[in-house]
Amino acid sequence: MSSVAVLVELLRSSTSGGHVKCWERFTESAARLPSGPDGPGLDLTVYFLGDRERVEELAPHVRLVMLRPVLSTAALVSADGAEDASDLTPYHPRLAALLPRHDVWHLTHTFAYAATATRLARTAAPAPRLVASVHTDVPALAAVYSRYLADRRLPGTHGRAGDFLANRVERRLRRRRDRLLSGCERVLVPTPAARAELARTLGPDRVSLLRRGIDHQLFRPDATARTRLAAEYGVPTDRPLVLFAGRLDATKGLPLLAESVRLLRGRGSGVHLVLAGSGAEEAAVRRSLGADVTCLGPLAQERLAAVYAGCDIFAFPSRSETCGNVVAEAMASGLAVVLPEGARTTHWLGAPGQDGIVVRRDDARDWADALGALVDQPRVLDAVRRRAAATARSTHPSWDRVLEEDLLPVWTRAVPAVRTA
Repeated sequence: MSSVAVLVELLRSSTSGGHVKCWERFTESAARLPSGPDGPGLDLTVYFLGDRERVEELAPHVRLVMLRPVLSTAALVSADGAEDASDLTPYHPRLAALLPRHDVWHLTHTFAYAATATRLARTAAPAPRLVASVHTDVPALAAVYSRYLADRRLPGTHGRAGDFLANRVERRLRRRRDRLLSGCERVLVPTPAARAELARTLGPDRVSLLRRGIDHQLFRPDATARTRLAAEYGVPTDRPLVLFAGRLDATKGLPLLAESVRLLRGRGSGVHLVLAGSGAEEAAVRRSLGADVTCLGPLAQERLAAVYAGCDIFAFPSRSETCGNVVAEAMASGLAVVLPEGARTTHWLGAPGQDGIVVRRDDARDWADALGALVDQPRVLDAVRRRAAATARSTHPSWDRVLEEDLLPVWTRAVPAVRTA
């Protein structure tokens, strides 16, 4: 039996982001697998950060473990609390005591847990198998938050200090990430494009796909959701609703989206923006759009599913996503998605232009034109929504399928198979 430790060095809560939710879904799928001689030979432990140490058993062969951070980044989180809190210590003693019981160490980040694992792996006997998966563009996110921090603390530099700090942080973290990945026997990425990119440096035999799944029972069209959304949050029912879900900051392209909605409203087009999440740009968007925006705050998955189903369009200008599971959730809920050309999120589309709209330039006027083409043409909007839901049903895999096809071969076989498509 393969004993696998997955290291997710983020705080776990009901409103955690996609990285945490991804591994919660995989553990739920693993818990449904048979144990014993009829099962795949897997014992799985996923380590998160938590406010106290505790174990949550999902099945005899699957469990979640929360460990207290040693050097938490919680003190650096902004007042809106949108950033993920992690652990910056170079060595986590409690994790170090637990890791030797596992023979596969799966890294998903680049901070405390990963640093501890790679340090131990150099001298461990027997040597563990190190694998990794890429979930977030941490260097890009850190650069944006460094710029925010510098601009707030040093406003007189007119952005120069922020640019300087952001560039240094991003370069340093990319070097750190590449060093960590170079020590792993297998690196899993979410899209074929990402696989091709990393294969140039790591070699094609060391990079394979880890797709993201979708819960088709939770995320689906619901004709009653709009009425409930209006009753609960007061959103208007007489105009199309454009939804954005995620961190409300520049890494996700929110300023661009807000300006495009402002332009669209200025043209006399009826549209209302709905934001699910929190972040540094929330106040600026409220000032810009006033009554034309509703901010819902961070939402648990069950509540977010109802919000998706109650809206019409999902607009997501982000270019920092490695996968963008929110796009799959929106499509499964029957929304027309609007995405930037060249972003990795477009891999969810089966027929761009038919099951989702792709915007060529990161320009507010172009985004206003794309949104307007849907808002002002109800028949076009309805057609794109129907095609999006159909694509989701026919092509977006379940979490169970991704676990079976993408993860189990890597964890349980001596020579893992490589998925190339």
